[in-house]
Amino acid sequence: MKDIKRNEIYYADLNPVIGSEQGGVRPVLVIQNDMGNKYSPTTIVAAITSRQNKAKLPTHIEIGEEVFEKDSVVLLEQIRTVDKSRLKEYVGKLDNRIMDRVNKAISISVGLKDHAGENKDDGRTG
Repeated sequence: MKDIKRNEIYYADLNPVIGSEQGGVRPVLVIQNDMGNKYSPTTIVAAITSRQNKAKLPTHIEIGEEVFEKDSVVLLEQIRTVDKSRLKEYVGKLDNRIMDRVNKAISISVGLKDHAGENKDDGRTG
């Protein structure tokens, strides 16, 4: 089992896919916590694309040329659990400054925060 850590980027084989899921062999960012990464045979990742014509969403985090030769975007609306055997070549690691933006985008993607970054009030009481 690979010793993977949060913030790391790997190439992963995301096939097979259905519909609009990101597929093929592509870079992914590990977003699962390190305790889960240590003990689970799976991890949680977000797809990365180099296509700059993607719609600018609050769930898209540009990572520039910190890791890749061309600008890339982490797609935090494309989060999925994968078996660690799908992870192939290690690519690099994102710094904490970028991961702060990733964390905010994850919160927006899963509905913990609104698009302005404010905590969501789901209308439930007590």
